[in-house]
Amino acid sequence: MLHAHGPHIFNTDDEEIWNYVNGFASFRPFINRVKARNLRGIFSFPINLHTINQFFDKSFGPIGARRFIEGLCVSSPTEPRNFEEKALALVGEELYLWFLKGYTQKQWGRSAREIPASVLDRLPMRFDYNDNYYSVQYQGIPVDGYTSLVQAILMHENIEVMLDQKWDGLVTGAIEFEHVFYSGAIDDFFGGKHGRLSYRTLDFTRVEGLGDLQGNAIINYTDLSEPYTRVFEHKHFAPWESHDRSVAFTEFSREAGTGDPLFYPVRLPRDIAVFEKYQLEANAMSDRVTFTGRLGLYRYLDMDDVIRLALDTARAYLKENATPERTFVRGIRRR
Repeated sequence: MLHAHGPHIFNTDDEEIWNYVNGFASFRPFINRVKARNLRGIFSFPINLHTINQFFDKSFGPIGARRFIEGLCVSSPTEPRNFEEKALALVGEELYLWFLKGYTQKQWGRSAREIPASVLDRLPMRFDYNDNYYSVQYQGIPVDGYTSLVQAILMHENIEVMLDQKWDGLVTGAIEFEHVFYSGAIDDFFGGKHGRLSYRTLDFTRVEGLGDLQGNAIINYTDLSEPYTRVFEHKHFAPWESHDRSVAFTEFSREAGTGDPLFYPVRLPRDIAVFEKYQLEANAMSDRVTFTGRLGLYRYLDMDDVIRLALDTARAYLKENATPERTFVRGIRRR
């Protein structure tokens, strides 16, 4: 069972969202234990007590490690203005250079000094031996895959799915629907009239072989000398299965071009200025169109964030447009 668009482990602290997805699929627990590989070796990641002791050849306890790292940190007289300043203030120069700088610059295709400081918020820093990539209560992978999960959500008498359809109804003025919830790229919706927004896309190189290819689900390559960001091996995401052969993918990040799948909104100051122009136009037609999702709102959203946003948006719309025929149905079908 392959994660065709990169590895995805469903993780959330939102109990309603966890119950929602479990109503459409059976989940198995999965803890994402990432490793980081660089010219110094292979280390536990995110940075934790094991990483610190292994990298610096120490045997600190939590208090000693915290004091040691605080002594390495580069304090900033002001609020960190970018990823590099925030990383130096959090982990110091050596850990930043070996674990964060190269990977981040490959991921975003820009100097770490151009990348917003907020990007680092998604990465924990720990002074214990917890190597769980996520710090949330619920974590798992659907046993039958995400395709089956989405199919189950769409299997409803009021839902019609039409594929390979180009949407340009509101741009041309041919409005056919009472209301549209649009989750495509907002700049595409308006024909790019204010300029194109920047996105990153991913390319994957497939590798097959016998047995176990790398011994772990995900290994990040943090040196700039390697052009790719990570390698993930699919059999490790489903340890309840047994396979003699294995499939892994090497992941490359690059700027998205015309026709590429859009993975990550870049959100540099120039992009935010362009997006705000589109947002003004979107607000002017909010009675007919609701922009939603990662591309419609031009911001990074995890899977649980997307579902929470969808449920809240639906509830708000139905509350405002309530009729006896319209009610919000959770739609959970227990298996």
